[in-house]
Amino acid sequence: MNNGQALIQEPMAIFAYLVAIVGIVFMLSTVDNKGLQKFFRYLPPLIWMYFLPMISTTIGIIPQSSDLYSFLSTYMLPAGLLLLMISTNVPATFKLGGKAVLVFLAGTIGVVIGGPLSFALFQGILPEEAWRGVGALAGSWIGGSANMGAMIEAFNTPEDILSPVILTDTLVGISWMGVMIALANYQERFNKWNGADNSTIKRVNEDIATDIQQHAKPLQLPQLFAIIALGFAGSYLIRIFADQSFIPKTDVMSTSTWTFIIITAVGIALSFTKVRNLEYYGASKIGYLGIYLFLTAIGSQANLMDIVQAPQFILMGMVWLAIHIICIFAAARLLKAPLFFVAVGSQGNIGGTSSAPIVASVFQPALAPVGLLMGILGNIVGTYAALLCGQLARMIAGG
Repeated sequence: MNNGQALIQEPMAIFAYLVAIVGIVFMLSTVDNKGLQKFFRYLPPLIWMYFLPMISTTIGIIPQSSDLYSFLSTYMLPAGLLLLMISTNVPATFKLGGKAVLVFLAGTIGVVIGGPLSFALFQGILPEEAWRGVGALAGSWIGGSANMGAMIEAFNTPEDILSPVILTDTLVGISWMGVMIALANYQERFNKWNGADNSTIKRVNEDIATDIQQHAKPLQLPQLFAIIALGFAGSYLIRIFADQSFIPKTDVMSTSTWTFIIITAVGIALSFTKVRNLEYYGASKIGYLGIYLFLTAIGSQANLMDIVQAPQFILMGMVWLAIHIICIFAAARLLKAPLFFVAVGSQGNIGGTSSAPIVASVFQPALAPVGLLMGILGNIVGTYAALLCGQLARMIAGG
């Protein structure tokens, strides 16, 4: 369906529709019904944040492109991330050690080598300039959508290549996120098989959760406005600062990339001040609202009917992701790392700042900031790693 055929087209109406999806799904997931609880255990609410908007676009309820989607990406996501970062208990998080970073980097290597290998395998049935799409998808799969935008510009990815790449990113990437969320139910079994010590993660999770429980306060109007003001005004001012001419810009270090980097630094700095006390009123919960709405916007921009036009891209993406999975699980096996590190390391690459905190929170509710830090690391490392991946694909294509 194109935008002219969509039933709902006015941005505010689309926003209301997406908010309704989020609200209904989460309300159903909390209903005291064994059937529904079992259903959402294996297909968690977060998966439906992507797929219901995607289905809605496919059948023509909402358009595939709208000014609302760019608004949610440009303003709602940074606001949500800033609120998550100020809620970070940095000293407790550092107790997790460096093993999580090593597992993350193994996943990055899997993406860098997986792109050219899968491209070589399917090159005969791919369009002539598909290597440019490999570079764009590598950007998304090492850091998220901000990096993808940089790689689209860096590799000058044409429209006919970009559309199936976005669909591949959405379907294959989201499917893997769903698998990782489902695996949260088996982390104890995996850790026992792998000989991984999960005690530090549990202790940090409990320490952070206990701190919040002991100091939790009912949300009052002054604190609510303070949280909203900090999230939106803070992230907007940071974006304005990141867009200034004295901030060096390149194809890989765009305004969006700088915005995420600065938000991380500012958020961590504020977490050492009394501003962090806003978490006791639920700052991170309001932050998640922005992230969830951003996820619905991502799903809204994909049309399932496009699959029939580019199945070879989907197949390439599946093989590519399989190589990433092999690398990251091999690293976890060698390092005897717990499944939590695999989850945040993989999503820090494949999902970036939008989904890594969400997956982390499913595994360990108080450790969402760890996922965000992995996503930020993906933003920083991914821009250059994706350039390497795209250039390797170009060499294979003979370009």
